[in-house]
Amino acid sequence: MTHAFSSLDELGDGYGFRKIRKALGVEAFGVNAIVFPPRYEGPEHFHDTQDELYFVHRGRIRVDVEGESRELGEGGLFHASSTTPRRISNAGDEDAIVFVVGGRGGYVERDGHLVNEEIDLPRRQGLSPS
Repeated sequence: MTHAFSSLDELGDGYGFRKIRKALGVEAFGVNAIVFPPRYEGPEHFHDTQDELYFVHRGRIRVDVEGESRELGEGGLFHASSTTPRRISNAGDEDAIVFVVGGRGGYVERDGHLVNEEIDLPRRQGLSPS
């Protein structure tokens, strides 16, 4: 499969995990969304080898890590190395949706290429500050 489309609603309902990787055929990294009920207190966990990046799509979460507790709102980001124990909880009175990407092995450097440089280079440059 070279590409796939979906939505969180198509991947499940209610609270808990939305398994994005398998549904969309992602093989290079792990990816899920988690829907937390209001004031849900998450479990403390860590991984053997997989770092994780969390993105708050909706609501407010609380991250407890290494004696620090921080709340993140929509657009908030949090990264943890694999073996770092952390707890992700819903800090609000509404549902929270968190997008989680996990992987190991490191960054593969910038390997993107423009298909049509004459047309697409000005478009790409238009997104960058002068």
